[in-house]
Amino acid sequence: MPLLSTRKKPDVQEAPENVVFSQQFPPGFLWGVSTAAHQVEGGNHNNQWSDWEAAGRIRSGDRSGQACDWWNNAERDFDLAQEMGLNALRLSVVWSRIEPQRDRWDTAALNRYRAMLNALRQRNIQPMVCLHHFTHPRWFEQDGAFLAPDAAQRFELFTRRVVEELGDLCRHWVTFNEPNVYGALGYVLGEFPPGRKGEIITAVRVVNRIAACHARAFHAIHELQPGAQVGWAHNYVVFEPANRAFAPDRWIAALLSQLFNESFLSLIEHGRLSFPFNFVITNLKEVKDTCDFVGLNVYSRFHVAFSLKHPSQLFGNVFVPPHVPQGDCGVEKPYGEAYPEAVREAVQSVARLGKPIYILENGVPDAEDRIRPWLMVNAIKALHGTVEEGYDVRGYFHWTLTDNFEWSEGWRLRFGLVALDPATQRRTMRDSARLYSAIRRANGISPEIAEKFCSPSARDEL
Repeated sequence: MPLLSTRKKPDVQEAPENVVFSQQFPPGFLWGVSTAAHQVEGGNHNNQWSDWEAAGRIRSGDRSGQACDWWNNAERDFDLAQEMGLNALRLSVVWSRIEPQRDRWDTAALNRYRAMLNALRQRNIQPMVCLHHFTHPRWFEQDGAFLAPDAAQRFELFTRRVVEELGDLCRHWVTFNEPNVYGALGYVLGEFPPGRKGEIITAVRVVNRIAACHARAFHAIHELQPGAQVGWAHNYVVFEPANRAFAPDRWIAALLSQLFNESFLSLIEHGRLSFPFNFVITNLKEVKDTCDFVGLNVYSRFHVAFSLKHPSQLFGNVFVPPHVPQGDCGVEKPYGEAYPEAVREAVQSVARLGKPIYILENGVPDAEDRIRPWLMVNAIKALHGTVEEGYDVRGYFHWTLTDNFEWSEGWRLRFGLVALDPATQRRTMRDSARLYSAIRRANGISPEIAEKFCSPSARDEL
């Protein structure tokens, strides 16, 4: 009987029997899920994102509210992760809970995070902690956020306090989630706080300042915890020229990729930006080689056409053709093309740093689970190909465990392996959760799963 048959669903407690697994991953490979504190905790009222919500800037009109109620009962979702057999979970801490006012530390908040990490370890789930996942205290935002003169010092103090309190429970630290997204959506597209538009040079400066914060956090963590592994989560997007035969389309796609995909990588690799953005900032030699691993967040491919109507985006019209595989649409525009091979391109791009690689986010918004199984299996298949080619990939974390509050889209986009009703907090495991459980327990893709989801006909049916 094929996996995920409508007649009978596989038992998540058991791996398929008598199956030869043709695409297995190395022993010790991490199979996990990623989450973000503001999106799941509920009751966050003291950061720049809660202010953004209060100002009515969420496209759907939603509020995070109780979110997934993690602050009161994260353990309920940890049980689901354990039931699926997962061995890793990435979560974040909220700076505004821990330091609600400058130099005032909340011991109760640190104790709650400590309880969460203990709960994961009790379930044999390895925690990976992110220090900054898009949110920070209101007072830090009012001071200028990462453009403030003392931003790096303030972030280092916060990092030290967290590691001092939680370091015995966590070995893997992610300093920042997606500095390139933070800069692009906050200062170029205006979709994230502070909501500025078309300020490309400012966005580059912000990414540069975040790199300085990352470097200070990297050294502080290693001082406090010499055996720690420290990296960051890098969002990688494939920019495809709309017409490869048209040189301006190729040039603008390459330029956007250089700016978005390469800026932070260049700072880590060389301590400086690459041309043509190196004129914006001075060198940051202290940033060079400040990572023990590279985290990759990989979702989409976008198509790019040269357009004089889009000067704020360097004259690039970025769009999603209607005929390509894609998940649910956002409030105003498509989320992106579901493109499993993006995983391979991302791994090949960052491998030059010579560090271990983790896929820290990969998924698709899909309330009906119509495309998520196909994307998941084919992304993991592409990832297995990179391992076979000798790339040092050590884990895959799906985004996300439970439907959560999806930033500017509110509750409109559903990324969870587990469906959530925010009003009742009822959880319902999707078929994709059972599929992921089967993959994890097999430590790879079985021939049956490959046959069902990897054939050309599987894509044609989407």
